[in-house]
Amino acid sequence: MWLIKSDDQTDTKHGKSPSERTIDELIPTSVIISDKHSGPTSHQISNWIKEIFQLKKVGHAGTLDPAVTGVLPVALENSVKAMPLLMGLDKEYVGMMHLHKDVPEDLIRSTILNFIGRIKQLPPVKSAVARKLREREIYFFDILEIDGKDVLFKVGCEAGTYIRKLVHDIGVQLKVGAHMSELRRTRVGDFTEDISHSLVEVKDAVEFWKEGDEKLLKKLLIPVEYAILHAKKVFVKDSAIASVVNGSPVFASGISRIQKDIIRGETIAVFSLKEELVSIGIAKMTSEEMLNKKRGVAVRTDRVFMQKGIYPSWKK
Repeated sequence: MWLIKSDDQTDTKHGKSPSERTIDELIPTSVIISDKHSGPTSHQISNWIKEIFQLKKVGHAGTLDPAVTGVLPVALENSVKAMPLLMGLDKEYVGMMHLHKDVPEDLIRSTILNFIGRIKQLPPVKSAVARKLREREIYFFDILEIDGKDVLFKVGCEAGTYIRKLVHDIGVQLKVGAHMSELRRTRVGDFTEDISHSLVEVKDAVEFWKEGDEKLLKKLLIPVEYAILHAKKVFVKDSAIASVVNGSPVFASGISRIQKDIIRGETIAVFSLKEELVSIGIAKMTSEEMLNKKRGVAVRTDRVFMQKGIYPSWKK
C-alpha cells in the first residue's frame, strides 16, 4: 500500500495529531454527518449547522432533494477546502417504488436485473446538470419486500445517479409506469446512517459543550483527516510543510512516503508525518515517479488546509 521514500522522523514541538486537537481546534477542521429530515433543502440544513456553530462557512457533499432523508456530510469552516475529496463518493439508498399497475413479482425481479451494471440515464428536467445522456454504475438493486404495487428496495450506485429517474425508467420498461414515493440515503462513501446526527442532536451537543461537557460534541466531530481516508495521499517531511502552506508545490525531494497507484492528474491529499492534512493538490507524477525521482514537482498545490506558522520555515 505504501512506498517508503525516506525514513524521516517528525519533531514533536510542531503540529499535533488530529486526535489530540481541542474542541476549539476541531470545530473548524471537522466534518459532521448530518441526518437530514424531510422538508428542507440540503442547503438549508447546512445553513442551520452554520448558525448552530456560528461559523462563517460550511459546505455539504451530495445534495438531497427536500423530501429525501438521510446521510448528508457537512464540512465545517476550513474543512470546506477538502470538499473535492468528499464529492463523488458512492451512495446507498433505501426507497419505495410505487408501480401504477399490478405486475407479477417474477417480472419485476427480472426487469430490475436490466438496471444493474452500467446504465445510461438522462437527468430529470429539474436538475443541476445538463440534460444529456450519461452513464452511471448501479452496483446492486435488491428488492427487500413487495406489497401489491409497492416495492421496497435497496440500491448501491455511483455518485450522480438519479434514483427518482431510475425508478421511472424501471416503470417504463415494465410498461406500467412507476414513481418513487419515499427515499432515504443510508450511506455516502464510508459514512453510514449509524454515525449520522439530527439537527437536534447537533444543537444539544453544542449547548452541552458551552456548559462545560464536550463528550457529545467530540463524538460527532470527525477530523477532516479521518473523513478522507479513502483519498490517495503522500506524506511529506516536516521541512517541506512551511513552503507548501505558502502555496509552493510538493517537490519529490520533500516526500517521505507515497500511497501506491497514484496517477498523474488526480486529486490527492498531502499529509504531515503526524497525519495532519497539509493541502490538497493535483498529482504531477505517478507513485513510482515520486519514489524514484529526486527532483521535480510531484504535486501541484491546489488548496492549502494547514494554517501558516505551525511548522517553521527550513533553510539549508
